[in-house]
Amino acid sequence: MSTTPATPDAPAKPRARDSLKKPAFWNFGGLFFFYFAIWQLAFTFLSRWLETEAGMSHGNIGLLNSVMAFTAFCLQPFYGFIQDKLGFRKNLFAFVVLVGAMMGPFFAFVFTPIVNANQVLGAIVGGVFLSLTLNAGVGIVETFNERNSRANGFEYGHVRLFGSVAGATASLVGGFIWASNPNNIWWAGTFSALVLGVLLFVAKTPKPGDAGYAAVGGDPAGEETKARVNMSTVKELLTNRSFVGFMVLMFGTAALYDVFDQQFPNYFAQFVNGTIDSQVLFSRVVFVQILAEAVVMIATPFLINKIGAKNGLLLFGLVLVVRVLGSAFFTSTEMLIVWRLLAAIEMPLMLISVMKYLTRMFDVRISATAYMLGFNMAKQIGIVIFSWAFGLSYDAIGFGNSYIVMGIVVIAVTIVASLLMRDDRKYALSDGTFPVVSANPAEQPTSETR
Repeated sequence: MSTTPATPDAPAKPRARDSLKKPAFWNFGGLFFFYFAIWQLAFTFLSRWLETEAGMSHGNIGLLNSVMAFTAFCLQPFYGFIQDKLGFRKNLFAFVVLVGAMMGPFFAFVFTPIVNANQVLGAIVGGVFLSLTLNAGVGIVETFNERNSRANGFEYGHVRLFGSVAGATASLVGGFIWASNPNNIWWAGTFSALVLGVLLFVAKTPKPGDAGYAAVGGDPAGEETKARVNMSTVKELLTNRSFVGFMVLMFGTAALYDVFDQQFPNYFAQFVNGTIDSQVLFSRVVFVQILAEAVVMIATPFLINKIGAKNGLLLFGLVLVVRVLGSAFFTSTEMLIVWRLLAAIEMPLMLISVMKYLTRMFDVRISATAYMLGFNMAKQIGIVIFSWAFGLSYDAIGFGNSYIVMGIVVIAVTIVASLLMRDDRKYALSDGTFPVVSANPAEQPTSETR
């Protein structure tokens, strides 16, 4: 593959200290912060709330998570296509914010009465609603902010750490909210969405004619490249060996990362002794984990630039195996806390490696589509299959035995994916960075050369 030289208007290699001086860095960091505050509040407390407050069985909790994933799976092709057409426009992001703002009213006045009448129907309705902001909505937030990171010349991983700080903050504050009234968790999500909406409204994005507009595949002089997403583009992606391997890896690792965490609080509660509420203790553990995650996030972009995004993804899979199997065999409260804290390494490895692999190996003009298909859709397929299956498995054979099966699945898909995916380091420049992809389709390397 021949590399394409950077255009004269391309932003220089991002430096962390320079990013801190840019108002856009703090604005987009704020978008990450308040979105992932909603995310963390939901996923830290959802399964425990469904069990203790809504009275749902483990199987129906798994069904709700499967519905969330299936809804996201159905939406991803449309979301990716629309977002690539929108470029830097905020329409889809605004929709995600609007649904998030309805979280408090939904759980107070809609979801609980439905669950009391029929748990299966409640799982379906709740799964669809939550997916619009969470499983499906996260792809919009990630790709919108990643694209703006390139446009504004700062490292995506550095602005993404605001999401980790938000997760730590939401976990800690959420523990106090839970101790006071578990139902207020959802009203806290509504509050975060309202602040998120204000930050999105004031966020400045590049317009045609701005130098940063080239990050979306448009001409810096103001003329946007027309050819983007069509059936031929999608077919080319889906027949690309590296892309197929990437999807396999996301199906069996990113999906099981989420599935493992979905009902882990209920497993953790079985081993907590003493007077402290298990959910309050767990929220404090998550606080420490995500605070550590934010620290790891600072260094991860430099690590991935050295070892390559493919190796970063395989390392993520390895850490996940250790965490899952460790939780099955070493079940004291202290050891379960250790296994949970390993997530501080996993999440940065996954997030940074995913974005770097997609933007290095495939055309940046269709980065949203590649992310939606390769990461979100593959992941959601896995969650659809595994959430309900393991939810039933927890009831049938217990958490520990289910975790052993889960670990074996992660090992198998990681090996298969490693054989399919090409090493992105082959396309790096001598300093470990990557060339800016030309907006001219004639100069863009094809998937066959990659």
